[in-house]
Amino acid sequence: MNKRAVKAWIMYDWANSAYATTVLAAVLPVFYASVAAATLDTDTAASYLAYTHSIGMLCVALLTPLLGTLADLSGRKGDFLRVFSIIGIVATLGFSFIGEGDWLLASALLVISTIGFAGGNTFYDAMLPDLVSADRRDMVSSKGYAYGYIGGGLLLAINMLMIQQPGWFGMASTLAGTRLAFISVELWWLVFSIPLFRHAPRRPAAPDMPKSWKAYAGVGVRRLGQTFRQIRRFPQLMRMLVAFWFFNDGINTIILMATIYGTSIGIGTADLMLALLLTQFIGFPCTLLLGAWAQRWGAKQVLMVSLSIYICIVILGYFMTSAIHFYLLAGLVGVVQGISQSTARSLFSNLMPAGRTGEYFGFVNITGKFSSIFGPFVFGWVGQLTGSTRWGILSLIFFFAVGIAVLVTVKVQQGMSDAIQADQEEGQGWMHHPISGKSSEARSTG
Repeated sequence: MNKRAVKAWIMYDWANSAYATTVLAAVLPVFYASVAAATLDTDTAASYLAYTHSIGMLCVALLTPLLGTLADLSGRKGDFLRVFSIIGIVATLGFSFIGEGDWLLASALLVISTIGFAGGNTFYDAMLPDLVSADRRDMVSSKGYAYGYIGGGLLLAINMLMIQQPGWFGMASTLAGTRLAFISVELWWLVFSIPLFRHAPRRPAAPDMPKSWKAYAGVGVRRLGQTFRQIRRFPQLMRMLVAFWFFNDGINTIILMATIYGTSIGIGTADLMLALLLTQFIGFPCTLLLGAWAQRWGAKQVLMVSLSIYICIVILGYFMTSAIHFYLLAGLVGVVQGISQSTARSLFSNLMPAGRTGEYFGFVNITGKFSSIFGPFVFGWVGQLTGSTRWGILSLIFFFAVGIAVLVTVKVQQGMSDAIQADQEEGQGWMHHPISGKSSEARSTG
């Protein structure tokens, strides 16, 4: 194991989580409505922002499977991650130049930055099996999410001060403080990504990798088609994927709709933002602690417990009436959100052939993006049908219950054996796996 590369990999989550917390969750939605779309009515601005998110994720869904395949063929996941990260970083800096009424430019930058952020994460996730053996992935994956919580939360706290107390930072107004916040995210993302840019692991190129880019893309397209057909060879991976479609949809819907739900029952904006910070800082120690438990007791078992807690969160959310209740639920989300995502990532990496993690994580991402439309739709449809968002939040129990039911059927050891056999058949058996007993140190580009 290359400890320097592992530390760099963990630090990248610290780096790009600033974009997720400050840009996506906290600052950009308000900035878009009040500045970029100031010339539009409120409902139109909200619709345009929603459409922009959809376009950005659609682009990611269409691009990442092909790019993941090309990254596997070349063995250069780190190079692809570097390119996508720079795209996201530059687009984030662009938000600081947005003026009043520039909603079209803001939307274009959001699409580009989404491609950079989410596209980079595809290669980041797929890099995990190249870094550590299967028996250490639960802990390392958990550390990544944990450091992401603390990094994103720390910068968000500073950004909130920039916006609410701009004079402390030499800024003349709240708008100037907001622009400074965007610049700080760009710098944070760039500086703390440098270690992984330098030390990303590199695997040998595939024997069938062509010389020209035109032929290279052609092989990538053909291999992607094979992925869609061959994934049926891995029944445990397929079961995990189906379970993921459901429980991840429930988790994403809670993330997307929590603020709207809180607003609908009368909770103020300040309380909503502070609760978001609370989630970040509780998520750090809890993800580390539960990650250690996952390494000892098994990722699948810990994931099932965390999803059961999500069902409790949904039920308690139905009865929520005050800001204090919202803080308590935010704390519970902080306990389980990171470990749910990190254990799912490590489970996927164990069930995938080591030589094809880029394309398989691309497949997970594209299907996950498309499946994620159902949770918000059901939330809105049930809320509209009943006349209450409380019934909308309660409807999410379905997604977690089905996810747990399918997850129970996943036989992890059998799935790992299937993945090892596929690697050996394709000549990729050099990758370390505790069952096969074969190992190799990850090679650094630095």
